[in-house]
Order: sequence, then C-alpha cells, then structure tokens
Amino acid sequence: MSLHVACERLAVPNRVLVRQLAVQVPSGAVHTIMGPSGSGKSSLLSAIVGLVPPGFDFVGQVLLHGQRIDSLPTERRRVGILFQEPLLFAHMTVAENLLFAVPPGAHAARLARVHDALAQMELQGYGHADPATLSGGQKARVALMRALLAEPQALLLDEPFSKLDAALRDRMRRLVFQEIAQRQIAALLVSHDAADIAEPARLTLLG
Repeated sequence: MSLHVACERLAVPNRVLVRQLAVQVPSGAVHTIMGPSGSGKSSLLSAIVGLVPPGFDFVGQVLLHGQRIDSLPTERRRVGILFQEPLLFAHMTVAENLLFAVPPGAHAARLARVHDALAQMELQGYGHADPATLSGGQKARVALMRALLAEPQALLLDEPFSKLDAALRDRMRRLVFQEIAQRQIAALLVSHDAADIAEPARLTLLG
C-alpha cells in the first residue's frame, strides 16, 4: 500500500519545472522533496492533490494503493495537504474547524472525535476559541489535526514547519512523523530544511 507519483512533465509556458520524476512512498513513511525556490516542489504537490494552477501542464500518473487517482476530483482522492500557513476557517471556532473534517456519521460520535483530537493536541478548553486568538504553534496543531481527521490515505506537507520557532518546529516535526507512522499514511514532504528528512534513503532533489 503506497503513494506512487510518476511525473513525466510538469511545466509552465516556455519552461519545464519537473521532468521524469518517479517517487513511491510506502504507508507510514515520509519521502522528502528538496530543491531551490521555483523548482516546482509546491506545484508538484498541487498536481498530486488535483489543484494544478492555471497555466501549468501536468503529464503523469498518481496512484494510491495501486489505483489511479489523477483523474478523480480533489475531494475523492483521499489525499490531504498541509501548507506553511494553517489556513483555518476564520468564521468557525477551533472545534468547528475540526468537525468540518470529520467524515459523516452520528453527530455525538463526530463530536467525540473532535474532543479527543483537542486533548491529543493539548488544547482542551480551546474548542470555542476564535482561531485568530491562537498562537502560531496552536494554529499549526489544529491544522494538522484537521487534516488527519479527514482520514486521508496520503498526506502532502508543503513546508509546514518553516514558520515555527526552532523548539516548536522540532516538536511539530516529531508529532507529524509519529501520526503518519501510527496511522499508516503515505506522506510526501516538501522542505528546504535538512532536519526535515525523515529517512535519507527517501529523499528526492529537484532543480
């Protein structure tokens, strides 16, 4: 069970960003992609999740657990994505942000999952909080848990630790890698920081 990305070409007009890239990530593992700014790292993640920006051309295949998903709409791909910015919904409370991601089911059971997630993130009592009142680290934890509550089978990480201070960055990195391993999610991480490399054998350099 894995995420397999075969990118023949990712291009913008008059420029090819990525060519002949093949990456396979087993469930529970993190594969890191590094490269200079403008080398196509973030655009590759967008293509995998089905959000190719206008003007970009992606030729390739994305397979999740052996099934092609590149022709599916984004919401059916079972691929989550976590950005540098937490991108929490400003008009929702912290709990509502989390509840938004929980799959359909009995309301009480969905609320229980939110309460468990708040406890796991050490944010008990913050359910009714406005996301704007949270610290950067708290927002990052909420964004991570929201992505995980959606039960993705693969997770794309676009420099999610880069704007955190050193101590919090290390803590968040450990938390993310631990959740990926426990939940057996195949993860692709874009970064400029060598400390983000979970396994040296799972590293691809672009540019």
